[in-house]
Formats: sequence, C-alpha cells, structure tokens
Amino acid sequence: MSSRRSGGSRMSDDQIADLVSKLQRLIPELRGRRSNKASASKVLQETCNYIRNLHREVEDLSDRLSQLLASADTDTDQAAILRTLLM
Repeated sequence: MSSRRSGGSRMSDDQIADLVSKLQRLIPELRGRRSNKASASKVLQETCNYIRNLHREVEDLSDRLSQLLASADTDTDQAAILRTLLM
C-alpha cells in the first residue's frame, strides 16, 4: 500500500496504520467502541460523516445567531453583549 504523495515521498503501511489509529481516537463514534481496531475504510467513512455533521451544526448555529442578532434591538444590553462576543 505504497501510494505516492506530493513531493514523491512514500508512507509505509505502519505510518498509515498509525495515522488511521490516531484519527480513530479523534472521532467520537469510533472512540467509544470496545473493539480497538476498525478498518481504515470505516474510520474514513465515520470521519467524513463526522465532518459533515460538524458543518451542519455550524450552519445551524450561524442561522440561529443571525436570527438572534436580527431580532435583538440595537440599544439593548443583549445586542451589545452579542456584538462584543462576536468581535
């Protein structure tokens, strides 16, 4: 499994396995599993799903914040606090 990377350097199977293992520990859906080993394919699938979910959460929070800012009166303490936090 020696694929070429930019610059012509090669990663060993052990290096790839180590990176997949580190990635597995970062993903909540994989971290809590009893079995310590998941296939690289499964780790990458779960990583993609996790990133997609994070993007959705960011979009949802951004929408909620926009609505909150739009509904807050510019003279209120709440609006001032929100603007201060955003800067």
